[in-house]
Amino acid sequence: MPEQHDVDSATRNPREAFGEALRDARKQRRSGRISQSDLGRLSHTSKSTISRIEGGVPPIASHLPALFDQIFETDGHFKRLYEDVVDQSFPAQFRRRMIMERQATAIWEWSPTVVPGLFQTAEYARALFRTGTSRPSEEEVAALTRTRITRQELLKDAPTDIRAVLCESVIRRRFGSRDMVREQLATLLRHGERPTTRVQVLPLDAEPHALIDGPVSLLTTPNHASVVCVEAFRTANIIEDPEEVRTVIRVYDDLMGEALSARESAAVIREQMESL
Repeated sequence: MPEQHDVDSATRNPREAFGEALRDARKQRRSGRISQSDLGRLSHTSKSTISRIEGGVPPIASHLPALFDQIFETDGHFKRLYEDVVDQSFPAQFRRRMIMERQATAIWEWSPTVVPGLFQTAEYARALFRTGTSRPSEEEVAALTRTRITRQELLKDAPTDIRAVLCESVIRRRFGSRDMVREQLATLLRHGERPTTRVQVLPLDAEPHALIDGPVSLLTTPNHASVVCVEAFRTANIIEDPEEVRTVIRVYDDLMGEALSARESAAVIREQMESL
Protein backbone atom coordinates (compact mmCIF):
# COMPACT_ATOMS: atom_id res chain seq x y z
CA MET A 1 0.00 0.00 0.00
CA PRO A 2 1.62 3.32 -1.08
CA GLU A 3 2.04 6.00 1.54
CA GLN A 4 -0.36 8.94 1.44
CA HIS A 5 2.30 11.32 0.16
CA ASP A 6 2.77 9.10 -2.90
CA VAL A 7 -0.95 9.30 -3.70
CA ASP A 8 -1.07 13.06 -3.17
CA SER A 9 2.09 13.79 -5.17
CA ALA A 10 0.73 11.77 -8.08
CA THR A 11 -2.03 14.39 -8.54
CA ARG A 12 -0.04 17.52 -7.62
CA ASN A 13 3.14 19.14 -8.75
CA PRO A 14 5.83 17.56 -6.50
CA ARG A 15 7.37 20.95 -5.75
CA GLU A 16 3.99 22.28 -4.65
CA ALA A 17 3.42 19.14 -2.56
CA PHE A 18 6.80 19.65 -0.87
CA GLY A 19 6.04 23.32 -0.20
CA GLU A 20 2.62 22.56 1.23
CA ALA A 21 4.04 19.83 3.48
CA LEU A 22 6.71 22.21 4.75
CA ARG A 23 4.18 24.95 5.47
CA ASP A 24 1.89 22.48 7.27
CA ALA A 25 4.77 21.07 9.32
CA ARG A 26 5.88 24.55 10.32
CA LYS A 27 2.38 25.50 11.47
CA GLN A 28 1.62 22.19 13.17
CA ARG A 29 4.96 21.54 14.83
CA ARG A 30 4.56 19.48 18.01
CA SER A 31 6.57 21.85 20.16
CA GLY A 32 4.83 24.92 18.77
CA ARG A 33 4.34 26.77 15.52
CA ILE A 34 7.42 28.49 14.13
CA SER A 35 7.83 31.28 11.59
CA GLN A 36 9.67 31.13 8.28
CA SER A 37 12.46 33.14 9.89
CA ASP A 38 12.72 30.61 12.74
CA LEU A 39 12.83 27.70 10.32
CA GLY A 40 15.43 29.47 8.23
CA ARG A 41 17.61 29.87 11.30
CA LEU A 42 17.14 26.25 12.41
CA SER A 43 17.97 24.93 8.93
CA HIS A 44 20.93 27.32 8.44
CA THR A 45 19.30 29.08 5.52
CA SER A 46 17.10 32.21 5.16
CA LYS A 47 13.48 33.26 5.46
CA SER A 48 13.40 34.03 1.73
CA THR A 49 14.57 30.50 0.92
CA ILE A 50 11.86 28.97 3.11
CA SER A 51 9.27 31.25 1.53
CA ARG A 52 10.41 30.28 -1.96
CA ILE A 53 10.28 26.55 -1.17
CA GLU A 54 6.81 26.83 0.37
CA GLY A 55 5.72 28.63 -2.79
CA GLY A 56 6.88 25.75 -4.97
CA VAL A 57 9.69 27.75 -6.57
CA PRO A 58 12.87 25.76 -7.41
CA PRO A 59 15.46 24.79 -6.47
CA ILE A 60 15.43 22.87 -3.17
CA ALA A 61 18.97 22.40 -1.87
CA SER A 62 19.62 18.66 -1.55
CA HIS A 63 20.70 18.86 2.11
CA LEU A 64 17.53 20.58 3.32
CA PRO A 65 15.02 17.66 3.27
CA ALA A 66 17.06 15.71 5.84
CA LEU A 67 17.28 18.83 8.03
CA PHE A 68 13.51 19.35 7.80
CA ASP A 69 12.94 15.72 8.81
CA GLN A 70 15.21 16.26 11.80
CA ILE A 71 13.56 19.53 12.84
CA PHE A 72 10.00 18.26 12.49
CA GLU A 73 10.73 14.62 13.48
CA THR A 74 9.01 13.38 10.32
CA ASP A 75 10.96 10.13 9.83
CA GLY A 76 12.09 10.64 6.22
CA HIS A 77 8.85 12.26 4.98
CA PHE A 78 10.62 15.26 3.42
CA LYS A 79 13.34 13.01 1.98
CA ARG A 80 10.66 10.99 0.18
CA LEU A 81 8.90 14.11 -1.04
CA TYR A 82 12.22 15.41 -2.35
CA GLU A 83 12.74 12.17 -4.26
CA ASP A 84 9.41 12.86 -5.98
CA VAL A 85 10.68 16.33 -6.94
CA VAL A 86 13.87 14.88 -8.40
CA ASP A 87 12.04 12.13 -10.27
CA GLN A 88 9.63 14.61 -11.85
CA SER A 89 12.50 16.46 -13.52
CA PHE A 90 13.15 13.45 -15.78
CA PRO A 91 11.14 11.91 -18.65
CA ALA A 92 8.91 8.97 -17.66
CA GLN A 93 11.38 6.16 -18.43
CA PHE A 94 14.19 7.93 -16.59
CA ARG A 95 11.88 8.47 -13.62
CA ARG A 96 11.00 4.80 -13.55
CA ARG A 97 14.66 3.86 -13.76
CA MET A 98 15.55 6.14 -10.84
CA ILE A 99 12.79 4.67 -8.67
CA MET A 100 14.01 1.14 -9.46
CA GLU A 101 17.59 2.21 -8.82
CA ARG A 102 16.76 3.43 -5.31
CA GLN A 103 14.99 0.15 -4.53
CA ALA A 104 17.64 -2.13 -6.07
CA THR A 105 19.61 -4.55 -3.94
CA ALA A 106 22.34 -4.73 -6.60
CA ILE A 107 23.45 -2.39 -9.40
CA TRP A 108 25.88 -3.52 -12.09
CA GLU A 109 27.16 -0.80 -14.43
CA TRP A 110 29.01 -1.05 -17.72
CA SER A 111 30.26 2.13 -19.40
CA PRO A 112 32.40 2.38 -22.53
CA THR A 113 32.40 6.20 -22.57
CA VAL A 114 32.12 8.14 -19.29
CA VAL A 115 32.14 7.59 -15.54
CA PRO A 116 28.66 6.33 -14.49
CA GLY A 117 26.38 8.93 -12.91
CA LEU A 118 26.46 7.27 -9.48
CA PHE A 119 30.21 7.92 -9.29
CA GLN A 120 30.45 11.36 -10.93
CA THR A 121 31.75 14.40 -9.11
CA ALA A 122 29.79 17.63 -9.45
CA GLU A 123 32.49 19.19 -11.68
CA TYR A 124 32.61 16.14 -13.95
CA ALA A 125 28.81 16.12 -14.26
CA ARG A 126 28.76 19.85 -15.03
CA ALA A 127 31.34 19.37 -17.78
CA LEU A 128 29.20 16.64 -19.35
CA PHE A 129 25.97 18.63 -19.16
CA ARG A 130 27.61 21.66 -20.76
CA THR A 131 28.23 19.54 -23.87
CA GLY A 132 24.49 18.93 -24.30
CA THR A 133 23.10 19.49 -27.78
CA SER A 134 20.36 21.76 -26.41
CA ARG A 135 22.99 24.33 -25.32
CA PRO A 136 21.74 24.48 -21.72
CA SER A 137 22.07 27.67 -19.71
CA GLU A 138 24.24 27.75 -16.60
CA GLU A 139 21.06 27.62 -14.51
CA GLU A 140 19.93 24.48 -16.35
CA VAL A 141 23.37 22.93 -15.98
CA ALA A 142 23.30 23.66 -12.25
CA ALA A 143 19.84 22.10 -11.87
CA LEU A 144 20.86 18.98 -13.83
CA THR A 145 24.01 18.65 -11.73
CA ARG A 146 22.07 18.90 -8.46
CA THR A 147 19.75 16.16 -9.66
CA ARG A 148 22.67 13.95 -10.72
CA ILE A 149 24.37 14.32 -7.33
CA THR A 150 21.10 13.69 -5.50
CA ARG A 151 20.93 10.25 -7.17
CA GLN A 152 24.06 9.35 -5.23
CA GLU A 153 22.17 9.51 -1.93
CA LEU A 154 21.39 5.80 -2.35
CA LEU A 155 25.09 5.10 -1.76
CA LYS A 156 24.71 6.48 1.76
CA ASP A 157 21.64 4.48 2.70
CA ALA A 158 21.17 0.73 2.26
CA PRO A 159 24.34 -1.26 1.47
CA THR A 160 23.51 -1.73 -2.20
CA ASP A 161 25.87 -4.15 -3.96
CA ILE A 162 27.47 -2.14 -6.78
CA ARG A 163 29.71 -3.38 -9.58
CA ALA A 164 31.14 -1.11 -12.25
CA VAL A 165 33.15 -2.22 -15.28
CA LEU A 166 34.61 0.72 -17.17
CA CYS A 167 36.40 0.72 -20.50
CA GLU A 168 40.00 1.85 -20.05
CA SER A 169 39.17 4.79 -22.35
CA VAL A 170 36.94 6.19 -19.56
CA ILE A 171 40.02 6.37 -17.32
CA ARG A 172 42.28 7.78 -20.02
CA ARG A 173 39.86 10.35 -21.44
CA ARG A 174 40.69 13.95 -20.58
CA PHE A 175 38.32 16.87 -20.82
CA GLY A 176 38.19 19.88 -18.59
CA SER A 177 41.02 20.72 -16.24
CA ARG A 178 43.63 18.33 -14.88
CA ASP A 179 42.36 19.00 -11.36
CA MET A 180 38.82 18.04 -12.35
CA VAL A 181 39.91 14.76 -13.93
CA ARG A 182 42.24 13.99 -11.02
CA GLU A 183 39.43 14.53 -8.49
CA GLN A 184 37.09 12.32 -10.53
CA LEU A 185 39.64 9.52 -10.59
CA ALA A 186 40.25 9.93 -6.85
CA THR A 187 36.49 9.66 -6.29
CA LEU A 188 36.42 6.43 -8.29
CA LEU A 189 39.17 5.05 -6.06
CA ARG A 190 37.26 6.01 -2.92
CA HIS A 191 34.14 4.27 -4.17
CA GLY A 192 36.18 1.20 -5.03
CA GLU A 193 37.38 0.99 -1.44
CA ARG A 194 33.83 0.59 -0.12
CA PRO A 195 33.08 -3.00 0.96
CA THR A 196 29.91 -3.09 -1.17
CA THR A 197 31.47 -1.62 -4.33
CA ARG A 198 33.83 -3.04 -6.93
CA VAL A 199 35.34 -0.98 -9.76
CA GLN A 200 37.07 -2.81 -12.62
CA VAL A 201 38.78 -1.54 -15.76
CA LEU A 202 38.39 -3.37 -19.07
CA PRO A 203 41.66 -3.03 -21.05
CA LEU A 204 41.57 -1.36 -24.45
CA ASP A 205 42.84 -4.55 -26.10
CA ALA A 206 39.99 -6.70 -24.73
CA GLU A 207 38.03 -8.81 -27.20
CA PRO A 208 34.92 -7.24 -28.81
CA HIS A 209 31.67 -7.94 -26.99
CA ALA A 210 27.91 -7.41 -27.34
CA LEU A 211 27.79 -4.35 -25.05
CA ILE A 212 30.58 -2.42 -26.73
CA ASP A 213 28.36 0.27 -28.27
CA GLY A 214 26.73 1.78 -25.20
CA PRO A 215 26.30 1.94 -21.41
CA VAL A 216 24.13 -0.64 -19.64
CA SER A 217 22.87 -0.97 -16.07
CA LEU A 218 21.64 -4.21 -14.51
CA LEU A 219 19.34 -3.69 -11.53
CA THR A 220 18.31 -6.45 -9.12
CA THR A 221 14.98 -5.74 -7.44
CA PRO A 222 14.10 -6.67 -3.83
CA ASN A 223 12.19 -9.72 -5.11
CA HIS A 224 15.39 -10.93 -6.85
CA ALA A 225 14.24 -10.13 -10.40
CA SER A 226 16.67 -8.37 -12.75
CA VAL A 227 16.07 -5.67 -15.34
CA VAL A 228 18.36 -4.03 -17.88
CA CYS A 229 18.46 -0.25 -18.32
CA VAL A 230 19.86 1.05 -21.60
CA GLU A 231 20.47 4.71 -22.32
CA ALA A 232 21.15 6.27 -25.71
CA PHE A 233 20.88 9.75 -27.21
CA ARG A 234 17.98 11.41 -25.32
CA THR A 235 16.30 8.05 -24.81
CA ALA A 236 16.09 5.38 -22.16
CA ASN A 237 14.74 1.85 -22.28
CA ILE A 238 14.05 -0.75 -19.59
CA ILE A 239 14.30 -4.37 -20.69
CA GLU A 240 12.42 -6.90 -18.56
CA ASP A 241 12.14 -9.89 -20.90
CA PRO A 242 13.77 -12.75 -18.92
CA GLU A 243 15.66 -14.22 -21.87
CA GLU A 244 17.11 -10.86 -22.93
CA VAL A 245 18.05 -10.08 -19.35
CA ARG A 246 19.82 -13.46 -19.00
CA THR A 247 21.77 -12.72 -22.18
CA VAL A 248 22.98 -9.37 -20.81
CA ILE A 249 23.93 -11.01 -17.51
CA ARG A 250 26.03 -13.60 -19.36
CA VAL A 251 27.82 -10.88 -21.34
CA TYR A 252 28.39 -8.84 -18.17
CA ASP A 253 29.85 -11.89 -16.43
CA ASP A 254 32.26 -12.25 -19.38
CA LEU A 255 33.21 -8.57 -19.06
CA MET A 256 34.04 -8.97 -15.37
CA GLY A 257 36.17 -11.98 -16.25
CA GLU A 258 38.05 -10.07 -18.97
CA ALA A 259 38.50 -6.93 -16.85
CA LEU A 260 41.43 -6.27 -14.57
CA SER A 261 40.95 -7.24 -10.94
CA ALA A 262 39.77 -4.54 -8.53
CA ARG A 263 43.33 -4.18 -7.21
CA GLU A 264 44.87 -4.00 -10.70
CA SER A 265 42.18 -1.53 -11.78
CA ALA A 266 42.94 0.73 -8.81
CA ALA A 267 46.61 0.69 -9.80
CA VAL A 268 45.74 1.76 -13.37
CA ILE A 269 43.58 4.61 -12.04
CA ARG A 270 46.34 5.78 -9.68
CA GLU A 271 48.89 5.63 -12.51
CA GLN A 272 46.64 7.82 -14.67
CA MET A 273 46.19 10.30 -11.81
CA GLU A 274 49.94 10.58 -11.39
CA SER A 275 50.42 11.22 -15.12
CA LEU A 276 48.12 14.26 -15.13
